[in-house]
Formats: sequence, structure tokens, C-alpha cells
Amino acid sequence: MARKRVESWEVTDAFWQRVEPLIPQRAPSPEKKYLRRPGAGRPPKPARQVFEAIVYVLRTGCQWKALPKERFGSASAIHKRFLEWEAAGFFEALWAAGLSEYDEMEGIAWRWQSVDGAMMKAPLAQEAVGPNPTDRGKKWKQTPSSGRRSWRPAVAHRHRGQRQ
Repeated sequence: MARKRVESWEVTDAFWQRVEPLIPQRAPSPEKKYLRRPGAGRPPKPARQVFEAIVYVLRTGCQWKALPKERFGSASAIHKRFLEWEAAGFFEALWAAGLSEYDEMEGIAWRWQSVDGAMMKAPLAQEAVGPNPTDRGKKWKQTPSSGRRSWRPAVAHRHRGQRQ
């Protein structure tokens, strides 16, 4: 029997079973005044559909507004839930759960870790490097050539009401 190919952004049932307990429950906001009766309006999107849409954005790199509407529905509703989940700490909890699961399966050498990267300017390298190459054509250091006057308007400023 051939296995069905799963797209990289599709959430399998096995993965969803591990993610679903971490999804934060939606609670009505105490400072928000609801004008409609409870249960009125459009029902919220299923959490699995929202999660799959978020994974789709992460895997494809598309913008929120480029989400396929026929599969996921309103992109703004998906993004709103994404922001709610982010504020509730869902993605950090998901990361921690995945990290601990990997540690159980493969083992992480916690005693030996290395970080590499530089995310700041090198202030002492300015003398060695010189000015930014994109600024080479700028005219701020040029002196006016001899024989030419510096720019001034040819006619003094006049108001419209003044006669010539």
C-alpha cells in the first residue's frame, strides 16, 4: 500500500494530538463590552485550522494576506488568533515541549553549547574600513568649484500681493 504524501505545512493527526493540549482556551475579555447576545455572530475558526494556517505561513514564507482563503478562510482572523496565542505563551510552550521530547529521544548535550554570531556594529573598524560604499557618490564633502557662485534664487522672494 502506497503512503500518501503529506505537504510540509499539513498537520498530521499524530502531531496535532501533541499540540492540541497546549492550545490556550479563549476567554471573553473582561474590559470588552459585548453588544450581541452570547453565541451570536460567526463561530470561531477551529484551532487545528488556525494552527495549520500558521504552519503554512512559517513553511512557505508567504504574507498573512496571501493565505489561501478557500482553505483557511479570513487571513485577518488567523492573524488575530496568532497574536492571541503568542500573548498567551503558546509558541514558547510548544518549543519547550518539542525540545524536551527531542531530549528524551536523542539527548541534548546540555553541558556543551555554542553560540556564534554578531548582532552589533564594530565601532573600532570604522577607521580601517572607511565610509560606507553606498555613500561614495554623495556630494556633501565636495567644495564648490572655483568661478561658480553658490546657489541663491535669482529673484528675491515676493508675495503674490506685491507689484513688480
